[in-house]
Amino acid sequence: MVQVIWLVLGVLAMFSAGYLGYSRYLANFVDLDEERTTPAHEYEDGQEYVPSKKPVLLGHHYSSIAGGAPIVGPITAALVWGWVPAVLWVAIGNPLMGAVHDFMSLSGSIRHEGKSIGSIIGSYLGERGKNRLLWFAFLTIILVVAVFALVVGIVLDAYPQAATASIIYIGLALAFGVYLYQLDLPFIPGTVAFVAAVFAGVWVGVQYPLALFPAVGDASYPAGTIVLFASSGAWLPGAELFNPNIAAWIVVVLLYAFVAAVLPVWTLLQPRDYLSSFLLYAGVGGALLAIIVGTVFGTAAEPLTINTQAYYGFWGSDVASFALMPLFPLLFITIACGTISGFHSLVSSGTTAKQLDKETDARLIGYGGMLGEGLLATVALCTVVLVADVAASGGIGLALPNFATGGGVIFTSFGIPASYGAPFMALVLVSFLLTSTDTAARLGRYMLEEIVETPETTTQSVAANRYFSTGVQVVLAYVLVTSGRWEDLWPLFGGANQLLAALALLTATVWLANWDETKQLVSTGVPMVVMASITVLGLLWLALYQNIAVKLLDSSWMADATVLDLVGTSLQIVIAFVLVGLALSLVRMGYSNIQRVRTGGEVAAADGGEPGEGERSFGSRTSIDEQRESIGSSDERSESEGSDD
Repeated sequence: MVQVIWLVLGVLAMFSAGYLGYSRYLANFVDLDEERTTPAHEYEDGQEYVPSKKPVLLGHHYSSIAGGAPIVGPITAALVWGWVPAVLWVAIGNPLMGAVHDFMSLSGSIRHEGKSIGSIIGSYLGERGKNRLLWFAFLTIILVVAVFALVVGIVLDAYPQAATASIIYIGLALAFGVYLYQLDLPFIPGTVAFVAAVFAGVWVGVQYPLALFPAVGDASYPAGTIVLFASSGAWLPGAELFNPNIAAWIVVVLLYAFVAAVLPVWTLLQPRDYLSSFLLYAGVGGALLAIIVGTVFGTAAEPLTINTQAYYGFWGSDVASFALMPLFPLLFITIACGTISGFHSLVSSGTTAKQLDKETDARLIGYGGMLGEGLLATVALCTVVLVADVAASGGIGLALPNFATGGGVIFTSFGIPASYGAPFMALVLVSFLLTSTDTAARLGRYMLEEIVETPETTTQSVAANRYFSTGVQVVLAYVLVTSGRWEDLWPLFGGANQLLAALALLTATVWLANWDETKQLVSTGVPMVVMASITVLGLLWLALYQNIAVKLLDSSWMADATVLDLVGTSLQIVIAFVLVGLALSLVRMGYSNIQRVRTGGEVAAADGGEPGEGERSFGSRTSIDEQRESIGSSDERSESEGSDD
């Protein structure tokens, strides 16, 4: 039997080489300058633009990007195609594609006033290019919120201990925000006290588990679980599709995301992400160390060996409730965020760039943060291969909590009972999911606000309202998640997310081409082409085969289909085709822009200074006002360039 430690060591070697070598090259390539003023300082407003200490911002960024996807995706892929394809894509793709994507998104944003990738690409492709990317991102955000709310519900249903601990940790985050930003009390003592309280919340959760509705059928909760509502909960939308407890937690998570998304960042977002980062570091770093200790000293309760097949074949194993699926292109969009994630470009350019204290912090936070997500994906693979038989037997809905089950086994290497280790890992998983869910809702709000820009009509004013724009996302996400199955939603989310990554890489490539016609475009251009090809094929497979051929054209499926089934399937088909259409049009516009620049056309001056001959450097910028003027002139040129699109 292959020991899990070899999987870990192989990934660590690849990631170390990437950070020590490739990230240093990229930092020099984009001319990171510690002395250059960042948007967080230039536009500091106490609401969105807030300079943050590097460890605090790293915690926020890592917590926001490292959601449930790098756990769910690798688990799903390992069950369908085997652990070897999954670990190879994580180990190779992450440092060469995913970390490059995150780093370039963050670097590009801080050079464009902390604006989103939609605004950046609009500086070169005009208003239509900007709006197409923003609408693409907004649709992706709805899928993110829907999928993550569902996964949180599944995990909290399987581990009621994590529900109690999560509520405690959110309360502590609110208190820590007041402690830091209102009372201005010492940072380090506060960190020690509040982090200790978060870990103590795990113990409280074990003692007092929490469920919203009684367990259904043969399912049961741990002894002493507090059940808030005595009714069956069968009336809840989605109760038949999942169960009443999961359906209720979905509602709670979406309401939480709404509230968190409209509050100032210092109230909940920053302090919660910072505190949760210690949970995440302990969960990921602790699990990796426990694997080494347990293997070397034999202290684990069970042998830390891989108990699942290395490779199930091109069409997969037909487990985990999924129909047979081709490894290419679906492996890549199934693993999703563990290797590369378009959602990260929204975080990098949406919140992180507005809080970056120094440009040089971008290397650790952007490139290093993505490697950290790859380590989380590696931990997920390690946990599922330890309990693969249990995971496969009940479908993916039951496989997700096995991240906690396998994690509990791993932590026995330190002498921690699995009865505590498993709820702790469940809290880690939920922490990842909650931070990404409410960050996604906030970013979706940014997307609509940028589309509307300065409201001129009553309708635009309503759309730009933070409560309305956030509410629209939450409502649409709720409709989607209660009318669709997990097996359908996850690949669609993965495809949209990965295609957004291709568009973010396109944005970076266009930026570099317009910055300096001598800049090499291989580092961003090649990953962009690879991801665009994979994801377009994947989304077309999902729309044409999994939804139209397998469902709508199947008389037996149609005979049993409910209204919700038809609504969910139709919505998924529409979203897939709209995403592909938007993406292909943006790729064409971007390619035309690059071709004009590289064949002697005028270079847009979005990076400061006036367009001229020869090499331009970011160091030549003298003020942010000059940058604004140059972006404006770029917008005018781009509008005329894109007028024939």
